[in-house]
Amino acid sequence: MSENYSLIIKNGSCYIEGKLQNVDLALSDNKIKKIGKISLNNAKVLDASGKIVLPGIIDTQVHFREPGPNGAEDLESGSRAAVAGGVTSVFEMPNTNPPTSNFKEFNNKLNAAKNRMFCNYAFYFGATPDNMKELASVNTLEGCCGVKLFAGSSTGNLLVSKEKDIEKVISNSSKIISVHSEDENILLSRKKFIKEGDVSSHPVWRNEECALESTKRVVGIAEKYKKKIHILHVTTKQEIDFFSKKRDNVTFEITPQHLTLFAPDCYEKLKTFSQMNPPIRTKDHHDRLWDAVKNSLVSTIGSDHAPHTKEDKNKKYPASPSGMPGVQTLVPLMLNHVNNNKLTLNQFIKLVCENPCKIFGIKNKGHIKEGYDADLTIIDMKKEQVIKNEMMASKCGWTPFNNYKVKGFPICVIVNGNIVMTDGKIVGKANGRPLKF
Repeated sequence: MSENYSLIIKNGSCYIEGKLQNVDLALSDNKIKKIGKISLNNAKVLDASGKIVLPGIIDTQVHFREPGPNGAEDLESGSRAAVAGGVTSVFEMPNTNPPTSNFKEFNNKLNAAKNRMFCNYAFYFGATPDNMKELASVNTLEGCCGVKLFAGSSTGNLLVSKEKDIEKVISNSSKIISVHSEDENILLSRKKFIKEGDVSSHPVWRNEECALESTKRVVGIAEKYKKKIHILHVTTKQEIDFFSKKRDNVTFEITPQHLTLFAPDCYEKLKTFSQMNPPIRTKDHHDRLWDAVKNSLVSTIGSDHAPHTKEDKNKKYPASPSGMPGVQTLVPLMLNHVNNNKLTLNQFIKLVCENPCKIFGIKNKGHIKEGYDADLTIIDMKKEQVIKNEMMASKCGWTPFNNYKVKGFPICVIVNGNIVMTDGKIVGKANGRPLKF
């Protein structure tokens, strides 16, 4: 008597244990129940002929803007953008209004996400100079991926710029600390380099020293207290040189936009729509980031999805806000880079599936294994697609990669055993759940 499965994926090339294998997958009860040759029963069948079946893609850095003014995004719309782009799980940031920096606001966000998010989710707990008690106990908090430390400018009370306060945060945290690494004092001292109306002055103001000095400082403190630390959106060749002397407790992340765009071209073409923190830098930095990817120094790739309305982004620099959407374009951009031999498919899977689970301790995800959660991203490496603003599911309705042609595209997304995206269309219900750690 054959088992009852809810979904059988046939004829796909499945990424299992570092290689592509032509096997079937049977799903039921939100799990991968069987891998191999599977006879058909009454289950729904998904034909993946000519396609590659990957573990569900994890975007380890997104801003969905809820709670707060959510004209640019909210948890529901951000999750739609995620699954539309092939992403099955996200880590969402705490610099909301009010900030997610106490247990009450954290639980409010969990409640707000329930039955509204199409992808799975975890939330960062925001560090402040005054919430040490909470930081010491976040390790037991459901759906918490880690502590977020803003060493450079941020929303509300989330800026932690003084060294003694940074040391308090790192020493007291009971989970991995992810850091926006820019030195606030250097930022303040270099404001004189801001040229009104000239967004190309953005990386001059927020220069390499600003990033490097902050990174050296937080890594040194983490080493002192033997704490795990994860540096977000690394942008400089100097930081890569620093990380190349590998430290066991230190991991770091790069964004697809820093691997795809570079100055001054991006500022000439996109103006303030290419403005973000830390900034897009010149080609020598861009190339060094790619060296780090090729040599497997980089730990994760996260989109830093940070949407703003077109109206706000069109404001005159520096009144224009920093940040750009990216959760829907992470996968196609990186698959295009795979097709262009900038990195291998194996390297990509490590960066967006395996390493996030290993570094942050996510349970039952990141691999195609029997008994693991049925989160899967199905891709067509031959599909050519021109990315358009009109395709974006994000409320903000734009992408810096409008009219950008890619080869390699997500064509189906399965979250918790259910198909939620097929051929760019959102289907089914919002069945995302908190990630388990």
